[in-house]
Amino acid sequence: MSGYRIGNIAIDCNDLEGMTSFWEAMTGLARLAGDDSFCILGDAEYPGRLKLFMQRVPEPRVGKNRLHLDLYVSNAASALAEVERLGGAAADTHERDGISWQVATDPEGNEFCLVEVLRKD
Repeated sequence: MSGYRIGNIAIDCNDLEGMTSFWEAMTGLARLAGDDSFCILGDAEYPGRLKLFMQRVPEPRVGKNRLHLDLYVSNAASALAEVERLGGAAADTHERDGISWQVATDPEGNEFCLVEVLRKD
């Protein structure tokens, strides 16, 4: 063990409030800290868990993300409808080895995946 652990996943954005609201709604995470240049979303009950760190930057996103989030959902169609309601969009659908996922974008065009997780009860 190297002693390192991931604490935040950072998302650069131009519209800090809009992107914070989008990701807050999509993940159910709470605003833990921030000002007019950044916002940290996390689990207030478990502050040591992984957090999303939104930071305002002046330049627009260019090109494809090299890193993205996979959101596990129980119903991909419902989740995609929520993405669109919040200002995001559908991008593509993929299937491999019996697993299907929907690529979506947030309001600033950052890609992420909605992976439908089927529960075996």
